[in-house]
Amino acid sequence: QLQLVESGGGVVQSGESLRLSCAASGAPLENYQIGWFRQVPGEEREAVSTISGSGDNTYYADSVKGRFTISRDNAKNWAYLQMDSLKPEDTAVYYCAADDVSYYSGSYTSHLEYEFDTWGQGTQVTVSS
Repeated sequence: QLQLVESGGGVVQSGESLRLSCAASGAPLENYQIGWFRQVPGEEREAVSTISGSGDNTYYADSVKGRFTISRDNAKNWAYLQMDSLKPEDTAVYYCAADDVSYYSGSYTSHLEYEFDTWGQGTQVTVSS
């Protein structure tokens, strides 16, 4: 059974960068599309970025396009979210999530939260102005 553990969160100032990492264990990561989601207390969780199992397709929320970059290393079972030019509105708990796509397409990716059924515990990102 796939398990995910996020790391790399922290407190930074506006304009700085952070790199979130997601370590996967228990199954080959290449069978899963990976998503990064975030949630602010009192608000709904939102999709930030997703990447297909093969890594050839990605999705970015409009609010992070041009600033965030999602990537993965299937050989090492890791996924990443590089966050540059951070803004105070990026402050949230960030979650790594996975969806088994082994039975249809390694190029599939979706930002629909209900499709992701394996979640990490989350890592806090705080951006001060």
